[in-house]
Amino acid sequence: MFTGIIQAIGSVVHSEPRDGDIRLTIDCGDLDISRIAPGDSIAVNGVCLTAIELHQQNFVADVSVETMNLTSLGALAAGSPVNLETALTLNTALGGHLVSGHVDGLGTLLEMHTDARSMRYSFAVAPEIQHYIAIKGSVTVDGCSLTVNGINGNRFDVNIVPHTQQKTVFQFYKSGCRVNIEVDIIARYLERLLQGKADSDAGKDSQLLETLIKSGFTSHE
Repeated sequence: MFTGIIQAIGSVVHSEPRDGDIRLTIDCGDLDISRIAPGDSIAVNGVCLTAIELHQQNFVADVSVETMNLTSLGALAAGSPVNLETALTLNTALGGHLVSGHVDGLGTLLEMHTDARSMRYSFAVAPEIQHYIAIKGSVTVDGCSLTVNGINGNRFDVNIVPHTQQKTVFQFYKSGCRVNIEVDIIARYLERLLQGKADSDAGKDSQLLETLIKSGFTSHE
């Protein structure tokens, strides 16, 4: 788990194809990895990766085909900047929101413009995830915890204050770029719970109808 508070901007050193998937070497920038051990998790542009090798200034992680299909990591080239965050601990301040590092899909930057001292960014997401995004709710864009300021269909807006602009890869965005989107984990599980209840209730209704038919109280007609 993560908080969506970016700790450093790193960069891709090398992206190596490996029998259908890839292995990434990431320069850590200013990220402190002194307490990281092989097997620990690090979020790269919001994607939870397992560090399989650690060196003085970088780490190595494998990226599966599933992750490549759902995220932008497969398109990263040497030199690409990335947001980095180490996994939260029980004494970590939860300054953002609970972020799993499991990306739900890609978004596309439609436009950006100044909004006083902030920048306002507008993104489009796939229809299958747009209903998870609520105004004034939380959303994760490339690992950054943000508040949704506006919604219009499959489009949502966020405001980026100067500090976030300077400390994240938002400063490198251009219209049309693809970003990793993770919806609020609470919305994801709430939908599943409601769906499970609906399926359960439907099953109970079916059993009740069958009992009534067998007892002669009603028929299929």
